[in-house]
Parts: sequence; C-alpha cells; structure tokens
Amino acid sequence: MNQSESDTPEQVLRFAPKEKQPSDVSPLEEAGHAIVAKIQKAADLSNENCDRALALAHKLSMELRAAGDRINQLEAEVELFRERAARAEAWLQTILKEIQDKLIAPRSPDEENPGSY
Repeated sequence: MNQSESDTPEQVLRFAPKEKQPSDVSPLEEAGHAIVAKIQKAADLSNENCDRALALAHKLSMELRAAGDRINQLEAEVELFRERAARAEAWLQTILKEIQDKLIAPRSPDEENPGSY
C-alpha cells in the first residue's frame, strides 16, 4: 500500500465507488442514458417555465381584476360628480334668474325719473 491509501480510513475505502469497466457499459447504453438524462432535464426546465408562466398569468389576472374594479369605482365617482355638477349648474341658473328678476330688473319709467310728473 502506498502512503495515501494508508491515510484513508477503511470505511471510506469500503464505500468508494467502483470504477466501471469499459466492457460493462456499451456505447449504445451510454448514449441512451445520456439522451434520457437530457430529455429529463428538458422536461424539468419545461415544467419550471410552465410553472413560472402560470404564476405570472395568475398575478396578471389578479392585477387586471383589481384594475377593473378600480375602473368601475372611478366610473361611479364620475357619474356622481356629473350629477352634482348638473345640480350645481341648475342652482346657478336659479340664482342668476333671481338676481336678474330682483336686482337688475328694468325700472319702470317713474322710478327712473322721480322728479318728472
């Protein structure tokens, strides 16, 4: 035994992987295993991409729903403000008519020239 083998504990040596003999595995089997491993890796990546896409679609769907709710809320507020503006405009018209009728009404000819009888 050389120095490095004597320094390694017996348990480590016992569980050391056995080297495959070139005659144990044919090149066809190696190629098959490599192809299957690549297919598995591609399937895993595809599943990860699908999971990310589904999570993103769910997130965007929730944001879209929230935006739709906000739009509905804002449309209701717009309608409320339109109604208030219409009522305010009607009151302004009423006030204008009252001012014109009561304060700016044309005077009768007697009121314009009080000394002319």
